[in-house]
Amino acid sequence: MKKTIAVLVENHFGVLTHVSGLFSARGFNIESLAVGETEDPTVSRMTIVAEGDDKTLEQVKKQLNRLIDVIKVIDLTDQDFVGREMVLIKVKIDGKNRSEILQIADTFQAKIDDVKKETVIIEVTGDGNKVKSFIEIMKPFGITEMARTGRIAMGRK
Repeated sequence: MKKTIAVLVENHFGVLTHVSGLFSARGFNIESLAVGETEDPTVSRMTIVAEGDDKTLEQVKKQLNRLIDVIKVIDLTDQDFVGREMVLIKVKIDGKNRSEILQIADTFQAKIDDVKKETVIIEVTGDGNKVKSFIEIMKPFGITEMARTGRIAMGRK
């Protein structure tokens, strides 16, 4: 089962290594990991999506709470939360498919970040299903490059 966990940590060198090490030591495969500064520059927020069972997750959460640099561990898995991902995708474009690609991008409420003679870079933000669907629709046009973030998430409470 996929688990989504937010971890607030002190913004110090090596914290990411310690946190990700706990997951790998317990056999959790980290599917995505997004880390960034919070409203407080001394605190970072890690959003981790990992696959594993409930018992192992409980052990990992307990061990995370014991780390000195960890401020708070929030298991969002069973909570109501807002989760988003982003993809930048470079697609081949020509006179024949230009309007179709731009129309599809508009349907997905995507942002056109760059247009060249032979390529377009499109930014899509949304839940994982939206991002995945957009990628699948763009494949026939010819994806030349892609960069996808991991999930970021925040509980609604």
